[in-house]
Amino acid sequence: MPKTEVILIHNVVGLGGESDQVKVSTGYARNFLVPHGLAIPLSQGNKRRLEVLRNRRSEREAKDLNSMTELGKSLTKVTLTIAMKTGEDGKMFGSVTAGTIVDAIKTQLEVSLDKKKIHIEKPIHALGEYEIGLHLHQEVKTSFKLIVKSANPLPEAPAAPATEAVKTEKRSRFGRKVESDRVEKAS
Repeated sequence: MPKTEVILIHNVVGLGGESDQVKVSTGYARNFLVPHGLAIPLSQGNKRRLEVLRNRRSEREAKDLNSMTELGKSLTKVTLTIAMKTGEDGKMFGSVTAGTIVDAIKTQLEVSLDKKKIHIEKPIHALGEYEIGLHLHQEVKTSFKLIVKSANPLPEAPAAPATEAVKTEKRSRFGRKVESDRVEKAS
C-alpha cells in the first residue's frame, strides 16, 4: 500500500500533533486529512510553512504550561466544600464524582476545568475530608482539599444509656451448656 508524507495542521488523535510530519496511506491523506483541513501535503513550499507551525505550537504550549502552573498554585491553597443530601443516618444520597467537583469549582471559584483533569480513583460515597488530585498538564500535577458535608442538618443522637453485659447460661436444644452475653440497661 503506497504511503505519503503530510504535515499536520491540527492535532489528530492517534496520529500526531500540530506541525508533526507523518507518513500515512495515500487514501487516508487524500480522502480525509487534506479535505478536512487537518493536514497539508509535504512539498518545498509547505516545508517553509512547517517552521511557522512549529513556532506557533511551541508558543501555545509554553502559554498553556504557564497558565496551568499558576492555576495549580492557586488551587493548592483552596478548600472546596460540597453539600450533599443525606438521610437521617448521615448516609449520602448519590455520590461525588469528577463532574460534581468540576461543577463546584466552576460555581465557587469561577474556574472552568475539564473533568478529565480531576483524578479520583472512585466516586466518593461518604461525608468527610478528601485530598483530590489534579492533572492540569503533563508537567503540572497538584491537589486540593475537598470537604463533603450534609446539606440537611443531621439529627442529634440521644445519649446512649450505660449498659452492662451479663453472662447467662442456657441449654441448647441438645442439652449442652451455652454461655451468652445479655445486655442490660444500668439504671
